[in-house]
Amino acid sequence: MSLLSAASSRAYVVRRPRGPIGRMLEDERWLGLALLAPTIILLGLFVAYPFVKGIELAVTNTTVGQPGHFVGLQNFVALWHDDIFRMAVWNTCLYTVVATTTKLALGLWLALLLNRSFRGKAFMRAFILLPFIIPTVLSTFAWKWMFDPTFSVINYVLLHLHLITVADRINWLGEPVLAMVSVIIVNVWRGVPFFAISLLAGLQTISPELHEAAAIDGARAWARFRHVTWPLLLPVTMVIMLFSVIQTFADFQLVYVLTGGGPANTTQLFATYAYQIGIGTGLLSQGAAISLAIFPILLLVVIVQLVYIRRVETV
Repeated sequence: MSLLSAASSRAYVVRRPRGPIGRMLEDERWLGLALLAPTIILLGLFVAYPFVKGIELAVTNTTVGQPGHFVGLQNFVALWHDDIFRMAVWNTCLYTVVATTTKLALGLWLALLLNRSFRGKAFMRAFILLPFIIPTVLSTFAWKWMFDPTFSVINYVLLHLHLITVADRINWLGEPVLAMVSVIIVNVWRGVPFFAISLLAGLQTISPELHEAAAIDGARAWARFRHVTWPLLLPVTMVIMLFSVIQTFADFQLVYVLTGGGPANTTQLFATYAYQIGIGTGLLSQGAAISLAIFPILLLVVIVQLVYIRRVETV
């Protein structure tokens, strides 16, 4: 009786025959391709196609509303003899090196402070992300107002501290050196939170037992940082530096809103000069050539950093 009741209560599941798509997705090769398809399509539309189109424009004399013909490397030769382009190359390298180095130093210092135990630590970690979260254009407009020679908050404070006079108001964005210093300050202000939070995540992966063992052996704080913390943090630091160099080297919004490349092209970068020539004057071919001039430099920087990261990780 028990066998009959068990047989009668047994549920039989009838599998419906799968269609051709279902059978195809059971194959891991087709499933992997289906999962990668959205990424491939997006990269093709927004990376590969613009890059190929840029190469096509750079070797022609195309302008807005007028298709051009093939001119070979003529646009690149013209750039080599362009004084403003050479200034943009120097400004971009200076801007990237100084800003990235400063962000690394301040970000590491801030990460070490946030890694300690103190009251309100969670709030401070969230609060420090604000400069990085605020839209770039919005925060840059606020900084532009702060650097205004007439309504500048910075000048107001310096004036009331009797460090400057009314007649000696500082024109932060109107002087060549001060303009470059100003855009670097804003870039550092915006980028330090990314460094700090990323390095803080790296610091929390380091076992406290290593520091305790070094302290027992008599190592002071600087020695523990130099021989324990920094070597373990170096791989993470190099990855952060790689992203920061790429982002800073191709920066556009910040400089365009603050100075527009001025005064007298002293803050002109690759991206701002390419926009000014390609969109501002309608010379699409020359603008594309300026944009492509960034590629070999960035490619070299990325290769060097990736090789160094691999060496660091294998040590």
